[in-house]
Amino acid sequence: MQLSAWFPTRDIGDDPSKIRDWAQAAEDLGYDYIEVPDHVFGVTARDGWAPLYDEKDAFHETFTTLAFLAAATRKIKLSTGVLILPQRQTGVAAKQAAQIDLLSEGRLRLGIGVGWNHVEYQALDMDWHTRGARQAEQVEVLRRLWTEDLVTFKGKFHDMTEVNIVPQPVQRPIPIWFGGSSDAVVKRAARLGDGWMPIISPDEKAEAKLEDLRGHLRSFGRNPNTFGLEGWLRMSNDDPQRWAADADGWRRLGAQIVMLYPMYRIPTFEGQVETLRRFKEVVRG
Repeated sequence: MQLSAWFPTRDIGDDPSKIRDWAQAAEDLGYDYIEVPDHVFGVTARDGWAPLYDEKDAFHETFTTLAFLAAATRKIKLSTGVLILPQRQTGVAAKQAAQIDLLSEGRLRLGIGVGWNHVEYQALDMDWHTRGARQAEQVEVLRRLWTEDLVTFKGKFHDMTEVNIVPQPVQRPIPIWFGGSSDAVVKRAARLGDGWMPIISPDEKAEAKLEDLRGHLRSFGRNPNTFGLEGWLRMSNDDPQRWAADADGWRRLGAQIVMLYPMYRIPTFEGQVETLRRFKEVVRG
């Protein structure tokens, strides 16, 4: 089973040398991926609603960080985990992703989501209510921009006439994996995605979701055996026994990749690297 390292954006700090050293430690430990999360804005609680992350939580900018990590590493693959795509102009995201794929020599995977933060959508002047439909159309546009010499496209959210992305990415197209676990996302992932990366426990509900996913894949004429699956292990405390149990659960469900997603704080650089080492130890022995 492959291992993905969640970039500790809230606790890594602002020292570029620490960011470089953490990424190189993940690579040296034999991790297969680094995933960088995404939030443009921090926001405060309001009107009975509280954000999962607030205005005190640091989020390094996703694409810029990935470009830095591409230069700091040699072989480890890089991923967004996950990019809230409907908040962004599709062409700009396509250009940024293509450039990172080029600079990393073909190591990028684009993990995408629709998000949970309506306040952030509003602040970015993007429509919260059309995010699912917009995401679906964006995926089609992204793939065409990454693979065609000139793109003409007219849809509900895009109107392009003979435009292109130069230079092109190494991967044509860059793999796109979907985050999220709603019924709509599962069906959209089966129709359009290269893989699925949910934040759910590997239990009976996950089994049911996977059965739905595989049913949708077959209905779209796609092979479930070639579709990617990554289990995110969202943990509220430092509990290696729980890490191992959930990793084993995802292994039984057919996941090719697992990632520890700590919701608790790891305030020191040494603790962040040690967490990588311990997670690898409990998953791979």
